[in-house]
Amino acid sequence: MFLDALRKQNQPLIDASIGLLRQHKLTPDTWVIDVDMVKQNARRILQTAEEYRVTPYVMSKQFGRNPWLTQQIIDQGFSGAVAVDFREARCLANNGVPLRHLGHLVQIPDGEIESALRCRPEVITVFSFEKARRIAECARRLGMRQRLLLKVCQTGDIVYPGQEGGFLPDELVDVAARIAALGDVEIVGVTNFPCALASATAGESLTTPNFTTLVNAAKTLRAAGFPIEQVNTPSANSCNTIPALARGGATHIEPGHAFTGTIPANEYGDQPERIAMLYLSEVSHNAGSNSLCFGGGYYRRGRLRNALVFTGDTPSETRTLPFKSDNIDYYLGLEGNFAVGSPVIMCFRTQIFVTRSDVALIQGISAGRPTLAGLYDSLGNPIVSRQ
Repeated sequence: MFLDALRKQNQPLIDASIGLLRQHKLTPDTWVIDVDMVKQNARRILQTAEEYRVTPYVMSKQFGRNPWLTQQIIDQGFSGAVAVDFREARCLANNGVPLRHLGHLVQIPDGEIESALRCRPEVITVFSFEKARRIAECARRLGMRQRLLLKVCQTGDIVYPGQEGGFLPDELVDVAARIAALGDVEIVGVTNFPCALASATAGESLTTPNFTTLVNAAKTLRAAGFPIEQVNTPSANSCNTIPALARGGATHIEPGHAFTGTIPANEYGDQPERIAMLYLSEVSHNAGSNSLCFGGGYYRRGRLRNALVFTGDTPSETRTLPFKSDNIDYYLGLEGNFAVGSPVIMCFRTQIFVTRSDVALIQGISAGRPTLAGLYDSLGNPIVSRQ
């Protein structure tokens, strides 16, 4: 999906990745991330967010919940991170990353509520009165007061399978009053997902019906006397979607792919954010008229279409073979026969935390001195080098 954009925006990342593979410092099935470029993208995003007076939280799941890289981004001026599930919260918090938003997209299990509250998040999202009550009970035991966001929804919203839930418009004021009466919790905002998506035809980022549902929910609660400070609008947050979201009433955003430039709108390499991540593999063997390279990092919504194969210094571009998502991606197919051991570069949309890939963080690419800053698994855990 992003191979042309990668070649246009960050050829040095390709060169560095091939060199490190040939030196056996990296293995196939590795997502390679240009730390310098990520930080540049982060500064662009932060500047735009400040211009439009919205607060950005850092989303890390796309690049493998990586705590070191998340902190590097935060150090550019962000207040902290959002954790979309309790395991991500645990990974980030155990590495000292400040957490700001928990509970969205995945609710906090009852047994993890105390640990979550001890992280002192700015807000926690709840999908039900029962979860709000349990958070209130735990907050009371800890002698603290927890701020909450309500996940809202409505018929006609875009909902991905397995992500259903939230409060409907006709129950919103009543349930908010019941939650407020619990004590030890305070409703300060609303959220929904996805609030923006990229057009499948033009690459143009558009707000969704969910965004309208969200803005209307904020108006309803404000009219009922609730001090709604946060209208949290995740999905496809980038420099070019921030203005429309802000003008529509957003107060908080949660960029993720924008840090690595792998937003759908950047397919042609014309966005302010630049590609900072690629997938590195190697030809394993040939099968008939095709080649198979090592897999492990496939993502079914990634729109993987092509690859660069390096049989020498000059790469050959080839199509990737269609892959059925109900299979395990032990290998990914390439059209044509290529020499065993040839490096392979791909660039497509991913969610690293659902893969089994390594994650290599490379510094110094912008200065022409690439150095491996760290090697992690897909869940943010350091890998002990076998060298």
